[in-house]
Order: sequence, then structure tokens, then C-alpha cells
Amino acid sequence: MIEILNPARVALARESGALVADILQTMRSRAIVGTNLLDIDRWTKDMIESAGGQSCYVDYAPAFGRGPFGHYICTSVNDAVLHGLPHDYALADGDLLSLDLAVSKDGIAADSAISFIVGDTRPPESVAMIEATQRALAAGIAAAGPGAKIGDLSHAIGTVLTEAGYPINTEFGGHGIGSTMHQDPHISNTGRPGRGFTLRPGLLLALEPWVMIDTDELVTDEDGWTLRSVTGCRTAHSEHTIAVTDDGAEILTLAR
Repeated sequence: MIEILNPARVALARESGALVADILQTMRSRAIVGTNLLDIDRWTKDMIESAGGQSCYVDYAPAFGRGPFGHYICTSVNDAVLHGLPHDYALADGDLLSLDLAVSKDGIAADSAISFIVGDTRPPESVAMIEATQRALAAGIAAAGPGAKIGDLSHAIGTVLTEAGYPINTEFGGHGIGSTMHQDPHISNTGRPGRGFTLRPGLLLALEPWVMIDTDELVTDEDGWTLRSVTGCRTAHSEHTIAVTDDGAEILTLAR
């Protein structure tokens, strides 16, 4: 389903986006050396419920996962890149942590992800990879607007990632979003311009470039959810939810 929201529902999406951004920035500030991933999950649950929101994850049970996710935020560390299931792990200095969060409020969902280094040690390869996903996300957003094609966004994202030297996996990518978390259209992180669905005002999209340093192959962890690089290399993930407007795109999950 491709959903086009009216202006009143786009206004609700702004509230959902602001909540997601606030929670992610709060968790980033709390993710210090020694912080347990289960504490991050618990704090996220508390913030969602205090704001009157609903988790898009806790009961989520797609075909690629093992039963309901059962947690409130994805916490992917180092070689984990997507769907990181929170578990009993204390963050260490130099860990690369990706947090991915989707929340619904007043019937509209928003989805965003951030990657950052914990502590004082900042491995240059990891920093460069995070920055590449951020640049790719910015390029995808810049390509969005009424009349643009989904392929234009994919091409913009893929060009940045390829020029930075990263292999690109096309199994998982961005997606439409609105009254449910995952909708059509699928937005690959590489593609050909001028192809696919034509963007219209009121369309909400979650763009999410993610890469692994030296591979495009994933392996599923024993927990049935966490996706890791097959080589054990580090990974990074950046994501925003945007609304297509009459003259471009509005980022709904930007930190205030």
C-alpha cells in the first residue's frame, strides 16, 4: 500500500517524528561506557509511554524475524547493522552503536536511526563510515520532491555510498510509512534514476542508507533478529522520515 496523507495527518506525523528524534537523542546522551543495552530499551519504553505513543516494534513479527520482536528499540553494536535485539551487554569504549526507533502517535508512525561511537576512542574507519551514511541520507533527501521518482532517491544514496567505497546490500532499504511502519514503496540504497513511483505531496518516506565496511552480505544472529556482517566487520546506519511537500521534502525526525 502507498499512502498519501492529508495536511492534518502530516501535522500528526510531525509530532511522531519529534518524539522519535527526542528519544534517540536522549538515548545517545545516555549511551556511555558501561551502559547496558537493556537499560536503553527500558528507558525507551518509559519515554514512549510517557508521551502517549505506541511502539512499532514490541509486537512486530515479520517473516524475516523470529516471532514478536519483544523490545522497544533496535540496538546494533559493531558488526550488527539492522534489527539489533537488545540484550545483556554493557557498552565498551570505542563501540559503534546504531539505534533504530519507530514510534506511532495519534495513528501515524515515524522511523529514524543514528550511529555513533561510544566513549573517547574514535576508530577512523568507523567515523568515516558513519559520515558516509549521513551524507548519503542527505543526498537522498535532497533528491526528494514532487515529481521525483523513487529511483532518483536510490541513485542519489547509492552514488554517495559507492564513491565512498562501500558495497551496497539491496535486501533491506527505505520504505513508505504512515498509518503503519512499513509500507510501499521500497527504496533501495542504490538504483537507476527516473524509475519507480512518482513522489507526491503527502507521501511519507523513511530513507535509511546503511553499509558494512567490506561486504554486502548479512548473517542472522542466533537470536533470530539481529543482522550482522558476514565478515564481522563494522557497520553503520542513518535514517530519517521525510514528508514530500509541494516544493521538496521536510525532515520529520530531525533533532530539535
